[in-house]
Amino acid sequence: MLLEETPLSPRPLGVRRPTRRSLLTAGGALAATGLTAGGLAGCSLSGTPRVTFYQAKQEAIPYFRDLTGEFNRSQSDYTYVHDISTKLSAAFVRRDPPDLGLLNYNHEMARFMERGAMSDLADLPAASRIREDVLELADWYPTYEGRTSVIPYSVAACSVIYNKRLFADHGVEIPTTWDEFIAVCETFMGTDITPIYCTLMDLWTVTQGLFDYTVGGLIDVREFYRAMNEIGEDVGPDSEVSFQNTMLEPIEQMISLLEFVNPDAASRSYADGNDAVAQEKAAMYFQGPWALVEIQKAGTDVELGTFPLPVTDDPDDLKVRVGVDLSLWIPEAANQPDGARLLLEHLMTPEVQNPYNDAFLAFGTTKDAPPVTDPRISEMQGYYDEGRFYMGPSQFIPLTVPYENYLQSIVLGADPKPILAQLDADWARLAYRA
Repeated sequence: MLLEETPLSPRPLGVRRPTRRSLLTAGGALAATGLTAGGLAGCSLSGTPRVTFYQAKQEAIPYFRDLTGEFNRSQSDYTYVHDISTKLSAAFVRRDPPDLGLLNYNHEMARFMERGAMSDLADLPAASRIREDVLELADWYPTYEGRTSVIPYSVAACSVIYNKRLFADHGVEIPTTWDEFIAVCETFMGTDITPIYCTLMDLWTVTQGLFDYTVGGLIDVREFYRAMNEIGEDVGPDSEVSFQNTMLEPIEQMISLLEFVNPDAASRSYADGNDAVAQEKAAMYFQGPWALVEIQKAGTDVELGTFPLPVTDDPDDLKVRVGVDLSLWIPEAANQPDGARLLLEHLMTPEVQNPYNDAFLAFGTTKDAPPVTDPRISEMQGYYDEGRFYMGPSQFIPLTVPYENYLQSIVLGADPKPILAQLDADWARLAYRA
């Protein structure tokens, strides 16, 4: 994978001495959440070793703040601090990263794995409980050979959100082929209901939805990027595998769906989309489970479900887009690796992990994880159980490439051919620099 260099420099020889005011301020703030922290690295005011637990998923901060406080009260060997503000790149450069991390696993995190900055967790009991096909998702990114650097905690499955009542009222069944899907769209085109609500103003909603669902459903995502990494700086118009040659057909299929979206899609945001679906103004919506949580906040009685976008005329090709929404890791430079491992194992107990996934509409990662029960996502359970899923192709393009802007320009009417050629050129440039 093409990633920008982030050197891991030696630990600084000295640290700035904290003032009494800073100690009191930190202690007071942490006490408000049921935690305590000292001014010296690795030591709390109570004298027990301090373990920093980094977790920055915004909607889950209260959940893990309370959980950390409960764990502090359940034992006296360590004091755990729930950290939501650390700048990871700077912390790794200083050789002072959090002791335990729990956050989204993507290619930005993979750069730390690839350089051996994360410890091997293979010997932990929790590692042996992870489904092999889920653990393998981490290997789609660069890894450090011979190590289990991350333990997947939750998987977010994304597909087409649909309005069950509108489908029933119009006599529409869940489509399993491309032709059936187009027929569903055409049925709603003759009504005052928008077939597909799109929010093209927000870049990420274009990539996560339209792009990932159509392209990811048509190509072998992992094999494509394996080949692209191998071709590297030689990628171009004559390459057997390239953005312009491999993705043009799926992109054109994606463009064909724009006929069925809301006419004001170019000026609609993610919040607009959630509101429109809550008000039953659209039959379908290309979003993940996080949108379901936001739609629920509207307080309407809308009844929603999910199904994978069919992009071929073979139902056996149906797959859902997934992402390792949260994963656990412990840096090699952790100050308190033993304390971090203790909390990691606690977080991985079924009594803790399963309620989290249930609350945040995620799928479990362990071999004995219970099936989801929420009807909004339960229709994806069979695909998940059978391993019929893929990682979104947008997740593997380095952030130094403005691919989101490129894709937005395509859905707003630009010719995809020169834009995909530009993606190849950007890829080749980064490969050359690497």
